[in-house]
Amino acid sequence: MPHIYFARHGQTVWNVENKICGATDIELTEKGHEQAELLGKKILEEGIKIDKILYSPLIRAAETARHISEITGIPMECEERLKEQCFGKYEGTPRDGEEFAVAKTYFINSYEDGESMLRLAQRIYNLLDELKNDERTFLLVAHNGISRVIQSYFYDMTNEEYAKFGVGNCEILRFEYR
Repeated sequence: MPHIYFARHGQTVWNVENKICGATDIELTEKGHEQAELLGKKILEEGIKIDKILYSPLIRAAETARHISEITGIPMECEERLKEQCFGKYEGTPRDGEEFAVAKTYFINSYEDGESMLRLAQRIYNLLDELKNDERTFLLVAHNGISRVIQSYFYDMTNEEYAKFGVGNCEILRFEYR
């Protein structure tokens, strides 16, 4: 059965500071680089077969993918559609802010100069539809917001489950196409 893998980027300074990164290009911390290297080693040790890494153009995901690729030898390619959602006025604000928590449940909201959940879902769903018809196995290295959309593509979720869903830094998930 065709499947894909997803991994969130390593830790960033804004992750540590509990700030929303969104489309802001924030670099990995030293720990983030170490997490990415450990993920590459885990992929090798567990014998996870991946043909190609597709990664977000943001530096935190690109660096994570680079570490994984260097350790595993898996070729990598930038995929623009994996860029994190732009949270507009909320970027750089506290991740657990009450106003943001409510805003995340409105899927047509673009956060004043950001990107709505619906537009984000359109670009990620289109990518997943394309990959479904490819015989290769991909690792998508991206962001927490992207993980929510991927989870919703493969599993039914309520709006509340969607808004609360999250993946740890350098956590890897496997998704089966049906």
